[in-house]
Amino acid sequence: MTTRDKAKWLRFLILILGGGTIYKLASLKDAFYVPMQEFMGLSHTEIGLLLSANAIIATALFVVGGMLADRFDTRKLIPLGLLGTGSLGLYLATFPPFSNLLIVFCLLAVCADCIFWPSLLKAIRNLGDDNEQGRLFGLLEGGRGVIDTVVAFSALGVFVAMGSGEAGLKSAILFYSVIDMIAGTLTWFLLKGGTPQAAAKAKNGWSNLLEAVKVPGIWLVSLNVFMVYIVYCGLTYFIPYLKEMYGLPVALVGAYGIMNQYFLKILGGPAGGFIADKQFKSTSRYLKWAFLALLPLMGVILLIPKSPSFIYAGMAATLSFALIVFSMRGVFWAPMGEVGIPQHITGSAFGIGCLIGYAPGMFAYVIYGTLLDHFPGQQGYNYVFSLMSVLAIVGFMVSTLLYRTVQKKSPACAGVAVPQG
Repeated sequence: MTTRDKAKWLRFLILILGGGTIYKLASLKDAFYVPMQEFMGLSHTEIGLLLSANAIIATALFVVGGMLADRFDTRKLIPLGLLGTGSLGLYLATFPPFSNLLIVFCLLAVCADCIFWPSLLKAIRNLGDDNEQGRLFGLLEGGRGVIDTVVAFSALGVFVAMGSGEAGLKSAILFYSVIDMIAGTLTWFLLKGGTPQAAAKAKNGWSNLLEAVKVPGIWLVSLNVFMVYIVYCGLTYFIPYLKEMYGLPVALVGAYGIMNQYFLKILGGPAGGFIADKQFKSTSRYLKWAFLALLPLMGVILLIPKSPSFIYAGMAATLSFALIVFSMRGVFWAPMGEVGIPQHITGSAFGIGCLIGYAPGMFAYVIYGTLLDHFPGQQGYNYVFSLMSVLAIVGFMVSTLLYRTVQKKSPACAGVAVPQG
């Protein structure tokens, strides 16, 4: 391996470190959904509102973040987002009233989704050519899963060590905050040695944005991400589902939540990139059939008897469903290579993609949470899981259209059409 390759993969590992830590506070519900209800006094609907407020601000600012990533040095924006997130976590640990929680979750979106995320995506894209995009993004998701799992299980250990009560939850939040600040400090110093960004500043942010808007493929890729993400949002409700329907203990609910939301990234991201390349020869084609594979698994989840004796079957079925979704998340940005996005507008392209693709975060959690609050017990979960199945069918149709569009571009775009996963 050459010195240049070593430097490239070192920067990649540093970027994974930031990507695997910055969303822990905004996604506190992944490991601590039930403790948030018990010790912060939040209902399903209120947690959904916090997540939606975060997503609304994120969605509104994704394009701004893309323009920032094209205009300013991502080596400065990335640590800035991490340090800001950690600082907000220090206040979150005081358990402020719900109105203040809404403000905190909105500011977390500014730090993570506007300042950090488009810069991270651009930095990853610029690490390799179009033939490496599937592999790079798949490894990004897998690497984030490793960091996610280690950090989240450590936070759960802090929670248990502090008594699994209010003090435990506050300590876990402080732990996340300190980790963010450490990651921000490391990225600030370790990314400074990287190669300066290409001079995309010859055009201003608005020119890059307008150029990106005119690329038709961006819109289909973005809609495809939208469909994956709206199904992904539903994975959160496997956590209370196992507790309410199967009686899973609170400590195990936290462990399951970490596996469901973090550990599966380790397997799903790289697996999605490998399968898309080696078996399907196209990420858009893989996404099409992955959507279809979700339907029989959801049927199994709905049919398993709701009894403590079937708890392991319920866990296995829901984790299998989540694994496929995470394999899709690992590669859902890779079709940007298939549709041929110029390097100098990468930030703006990802800003548009994030604006549309992550939009479900604005309303999906509220819809799912409201269904569960209005239809308690099995009926509510039946509605939520059935809705996820319908959305998977729509996703199958969108991915089919994307794949057909990519096929029509061949052989003219054969050089960039198939990212290697």
